Amino acid sequence: MTMLNTLVAVCLAYAVFLFAVAFAAERVALRGQVRWLRSPAVYTLSLSIYCTAWTFYGAVGSAVRTGFEYLTIYLGPSLVLVGWWWILRKLVRIGRSQRITSVADLISSRYGKSNLLAVGVTILAVVGTTPYIALQLQSVTLSFEVFSAEDLAPGEEKGHTALWVAAGLALFTVIFGTRNLDANERHNGVVMAIAVEAVVKLAALLAVGVFVVWGLGGGLSATLARIDASALGRWEIDGGRWAGLMLLSAAAFLCLPRIFQVLVVENDHETHLRTASWAFPLYLGLMSLFVVPIAVIGLDLMPAGSNPDLFVLTLPLSQGQDGLAVLSFLGGFSSATSMVIVAAIALSTMVSNHVVMPLWLRLAEPGAKVSGDVRSVVLLARRLSIIGVVMLGYLYYRLSGGGEALATIGLVSFVGMAQVLPAMLGGIFWRGASKLGAFTGLTLGFGCWGYTLFLPSFGAGVFLPEPWVTGGPFGLGWLRPQALFGIEGLDPLLHAFFWSMTLNTGGFILASLASFPQPLERLQGAQFVNVFEHSPSPRSWTGGVAQTEDLMIMAQRILGARDAQALFEREARRQGARGPLPEPTPDFLEMLERELAGSVGAATAHAMVGQIVGGMSVSVEDLMAVADETAQMMEYSARLEAQSQELARTAGQLREVNAKLTRLSVQKDAFLSQISHELRTPMTSIRAFSEILRDTDGLSAGQQTKYASIIHDEAIRLTRLLDDLLDLSVLENGQVNLNLREGVLAHVLDRAAAAAAADDAGARLQIRRDPVAERVRLHTDLDRLSQVFINLIANARKYCDAAQPRLDIRVTPGVPLIIDFIDNGSGISPEAQDMIFEKFSRVSDQKAGGAGLGLAICRQIVTRLGGEIAYLPGQGGAAFRVVLPADLALAAQ
Repeated sequence: MTMLNTLVAVCLAYAVFLFAVAFAAERVALRGQVRWLRSPAVYTLSLSIYCTAWTFYGAVGSAVRTGFEYLTIYLGPSLVLVGWWWILRKLVRIGRSQRITSVADLISSRYGKSNLLAVGVTILAVVGTTPYIALQLQSVTLSFEVFSAEDLAPGEEKGHTALWVAAGLALFTVIFGTRNLDANERHNGVVMAIAVEAVVKLAALLAVGVFVVWGLGGGLSATLARIDASALGRWEIDGGRWAGLMLLSAAAFLCLPRIFQVLVVENDHETHLRTASWAFPLYLGLMSLFVVPIAVIGLDLMPAGSNPDLFVLTLPLSQGQDGLAVLSFLGGFSSATSMVIVAAIALSTMVSNHVVMPLWLRLAEPGAKVSGDVRSVVLLARRLSIIGVVMLGYLYYRLSGGGEALATIGLVSFVGMAQVLPAMLGGIFWRGASKLGAFTGLTLGFGCWGYTLFLPSFGAGVFLPEPWVTGGPFGLGWLRPQALFGIEGLDPLLHAFFWSMTLNTGGFILASLASFPQPLERLQGAQFVNVFEHSPSPRSWTGGVAQTEDLMIMAQRILGARDAQALFEREARRQGARGPLPEPTPDFLEMLERELAGSVGAATAHAMVGQIVGGMSVSVEDLMAVADETAQMMEYSARLEAQSQELARTAGQLREVNAKLTRLSVQKDAFLSQISHELRTPMTSIRAFSEILRDTDGLSAGQQTKYASIIHDEAIRLTRLLDDLLDLSVLENGQVNLNLREGVLAHVLDRAAAAAAADDAGARLQIRRDPVAERVRLHTDLDRLSQVFINLIANARKYCDAAQPRLDIRVTPGVPLIIDFIDNGSGISPEAQDMIFEKFSRVSDQKAGGAGLGLAICRQIVTRLGGEIAYLPGQGGAAFRVVLPADLALAAQ
């Protein structure tokens, strides 16, 4: 037993070394010096948890049996990191914003914080990972047997070795992973230890590879010649199987609990993915670099019938290289222990958060609670879960026989955990995915995997009767586990993978389409699918109902007194509260739920906060179904409705502007036609009558006077039109100089009325005024103001269609000064009221005697004077209001 004792001593020393590394890392983290602990290099090395003892030992055996097919297990994760980095980035962002603690927590949070789904994923993960743990026990046990074959009796002693290995790994994991209940579920010590183990196993495998190539193979050229001459030298690829295995390994890389733990939960920053996207494929390439040389040299040098899975150990031992063999043993031991540690931690978190805690909350008696009692329950549940998970692995190892039945057990676990993929990807990219769809898909996929692959892996007659395996249940051949629905000839692994994923995905999509997500599911769906646009987490609570003291007691039960008090004091300072307790605002309740979720999971934290805030008692239904979050959805819907109304208002305004622009365009064309007509008509008259005066002899004096008067009138008309155009241009460009002087409003109105009456156009207009109200002194440009009044009075004379036209001029003295011009005609149509001050507009198409510039000039003048002019609807006739400021001189400047 000397060699066995030596190996035990080496393992214990190595365990002490790893514990020292983990302890030192945690102490450094407690001092806040976490920058190098959470560096991209450490994060990338922690991903080496993917490389288990199956990879360390089994890759060589796989190369001997199936050639280069072992590369598919490395290519799948590499493709994920290189080509699916956008999925990884989204998962990491969701994990940080939603405080995700495990893959079960991710599925639960996405689908309405449903604990029922979390329990289902937890069961799937435990069952799916148990064979993988058994594989690690198998590899470590076999490695012990290689060193101490002469000391071990077959049978029972071998089982005792596996039992001791399982017990040691369980104890080691309990010490490593449950010393504290980290609110963020980050285990700095564990991650650092895994990074060290990554270096150890890589160095061990490279050392063996260098020894085999240059020590046994005669150098690189000779080794390559041996490879070419061997069966492995023939590059044969089964395209369908390679594609299936790469897809399987890629799915497993996303869904395996241990990978999710380090990839998402332990991730400190999304930028670490950039380094991992090239560094981890490089690491995998180095791990696979010497696999084929070791396989070929092992086949040449080792006796026939030797186990190729152990060539990494047996080749150095056969050449007397005990030290190198021990280093190789440590590499395999590191691969096994790191996998078991992280897998057990991840699974224990899932079991405690989603199975133990809901049951404990239901069974716990109401009343006074002790600070930290929930924390103690969670830690105890996780420790017992770790022991239980490792022992389940040992039980599987014993039931399966521990021999060739474990040869492909790693891929069996891959297929099992791949069943989470449809619900995961559907949840983060499809808002229509529902809880019923996820549950249906997981149930169908898990059941199909168990029937077609997991149970048959124990061997015929253990769990499935042998007649079922060979002829199908009840003689139904189309239900044979490895020829489901009559499809034969497929590899059992790919057969199970194809049917389980087909049923899973189909059930997920169909059930989601047939059901409608609950309010909280829809809200969480928006948070997950649009995680880069939404706030970090949904608003869950209305506030004001809970007492802060009750929340403090609950937080102390989970986080412990010191951490809970520090959390509450920090929030009180942020709120500016006078005391040590913050107000139970919605933001605080939301933050508290996230903090608690980091320790007990999203569903349990949501239920515990709801128990206090809502005054409800926690029942199994509360924890297994979606919580009633009507207030959440009302707030979210209100925001959407407000945004929709704002968009509708904006669209309406755009439509109005577009309609106005369309009318302006039409009036612009009409204006150009009208102005050309207005310019051409007097010019034609002037030209025609000028030619008559020039070319006609014998005109009487009366005729000459008549023709000269026509030319004079047309010239005045043309001058007036050009003056209007020039005035408008000057006013719009701000080039007008105001002639400010003192005056009385009554005098300005008298002059405007007289000037408007001098034009014979229109019927006689009766003007009604109030001389007393018009005794207002002005300091402004009286000529410009008179021009405005003349235009308004002249418009009334021309366009008032009453039988007896009348214009009321009403003055309202004060600050500001208001002058209204209201006639008794039919007024202006509503659709034209917003256009009358535009420079291409005319008051009436039927009586268009001008070019449509008068009111546009009026608006420019009044604006320059500091006032306003507007149309007043609902006055019975056309009504215009001129508003002048109190200090016109100052306004004009």
